[in-house]
Amino acid sequence: MMGAPHDVVIIGSGFGGIGMAIRLVQEGFGDVVVLEKAADLGGTWRDNTYPGAACDVPSHLYSFSFERKTDWSRRFPPQEEILDYLRDCAREYGIMPLIRFGTEVTEARFDEGAGLWHVATSRGDTLSARVLVSACGQLNRPVLPDIPGRETFTGASFHSARWDHGAALDGRRVAIVGTGASAIQIIPEIAARARHLTVFQRSAPYVIDKPDRIYRGWEKALLRSVPGLHELSRARIYALYESRALGFIKYPKLMDLLSRRFRANMRDQIADPALRATLTPDYPMGCKRILISSDYYPALAEPHVDLVADPIERVTPSGVRTADGRDHEADVIVYATGFAASGFVAPMKITGRDGRELNEEWREGALAHLGITVSGFPNLFLLYGPYTNLGHNSIIYMLESQIRYVLGCLHAMRDAGLDWIEVRPDAQDAFGREMRERLRSTVWDSGCTSWYMTEDGKVVNNWPGFTFAYRRATRRPDPRHFRARRTANP
Repeated sequence: MMGAPHDVVIIGSGFGGIGMAIRLVQEGFGDVVVLEKAADLGGTWRDNTYPGAACDVPSHLYSFSFERKTDWSRRFPPQEEILDYLRDCAREYGIMPLIRFGTEVTEARFDEGAGLWHVATSRGDTLSARVLVSACGQLNRPVLPDIPGRETFTGASFHSARWDHGAALDGRRVAIVGTGASAIQIIPEIAARARHLTVFQRSAPYVIDKPDRIYRGWEKALLRSVPGLHELSRARIYALYESRALGFIKYPKLMDLLSRRFRANMRDQIADPALRATLTPDYPMGCKRILISSDYYPALAEPHVDLVADPIERVTPSGVRTADGRDHEADVIVYATGFAASGFVAPMKITGRDGRELNEEWREGALAHLGITVSGFPNLFLLYGPYTNLGHNSIIYMLESQIRYVLGCLHAMRDAGLDWIEVRPDAQDAFGREMRERLRSTVWDSGCTSWYMTEDGKVVNNWPGFTFAYRRATRRPDPRHFRARRTANP
């Protein structure tokens, strides 16, 4: 049975879900429920507990603007510290009682007559809500590679986002499949522990040095006690990172500056010319995610570490066989093979007006107006939806822009006595055309394949502009972009 409808149901308790819940409560929307499939909050920072897990955006910027933290341990925050920050935010702002843990959403259906969303969960119950917010993120569904024989391996094997902390690694032979953002953090940690490490590379990443360091006590004291200093640090980091957008979105030749940094980094840390050649990407810089690490290349140069670029043919009971016929023995296999990033709401089934199913609507590529609202799905709002990912700055900044936009929609509905609003299809289509046109001139559409794309090569994840331009575009909802209705029910 369903009880009285809630004001808002939020799916997910990562940065988007927690930030949305905090701001809703602050703005007077008191009946808010957060549904979380896991036993703890945190999203990607709860799931990714692999050795070396850390953020590649500086801590002062990778945090909420309304909840500053002056005692970060270092410039680039480690996973445990980010997770603790999110927990602290949820406790301080009274959000913990709103979260229903162990409750996965299986289906949500819009009831046009009542103007309500009916949300079915793994617990067998159904909630109703006037507004539904999906804050699932883009990097929440790990992908295991479709390699023959994967199930025959007799040792421990797991995805990097489902790390098996019980697996013995010290003094063992470890194989890591993948050289992406997670892998370059894992590899130095495992190289220090394993007897032998084999890294299987499909595509070489661009890796530049990571200017990380521990914050000193006096620096934390100054940040805590001097008014405006934390905000100044945040603004300086923001401006530095935002300036890089020009190379991604408009003038790819500007990537030459970072490319020189990449080449200098490799030259200083990799003496072997053959290894340098294997580690040199064959695509334009920025087309795939640029990675930062100061210990990845030194780890690969260790004598007990092998980098293998030959394609994997199959997994055997005792290791990995490559296309050249070589068998690479292993006791443990780690799949650092990324996520299904372009599904956004999958595997949930979300049904809007007239029986429209969202995953089916997005079969040829996801589209939402400003990455937030979808035509045919009234009172549904997405956080970190299509066309909102970044290659150069903090996604928390983008999330706060989206949260403000959602609040603007809810206030407009409340002030006008509306039951539901829905973005017009022409507004959504115009936004989609604009995104596709602007993406053609970006480095992401320069010929490589990446997780920013659908299987047929369409970039649907990234915002092709400055983050301040996105904030301006989302500063308030434009009534011309929406149609609204009052239902027959009071």
